[in-house]
Amino acid sequence: MAGRIEDYALIGDMQTAALVCRDGTADWLCLPRFDSHAVFAGLLGTEEHGFWRLGPARAEGTEPASADRRRYRGDSLILESEWDTPRGTVRVTDF
Repeated sequence: MAGRIEDYALIGDMQTAALVCRDGTADWLCLPRFDSHAVFAGLLGTEEHGFWRLGPARAEGTEPASADRRRYRGDSLILESEWDTPRGTVRVTDF
């Protein structure tokens, strides 16, 4: 299920872009260009529309955790997301 729009961050490379939710899910991505068909379109409402998630492991039957910290690196669209877990910190860099 898609997140709230304010929970998304934009990443891109001037050819295409993706919307990444606080739980590490890429819910919107068109490849190889902005005007191409969507590869991931979970933003439209259901998991059947497709998504990709990268973040800490979660127990079966539980919702993925939201990142404890997120920031863009400098003046770029490179997004760093961090989750604190009992075993340490997980950092994912999306670009």
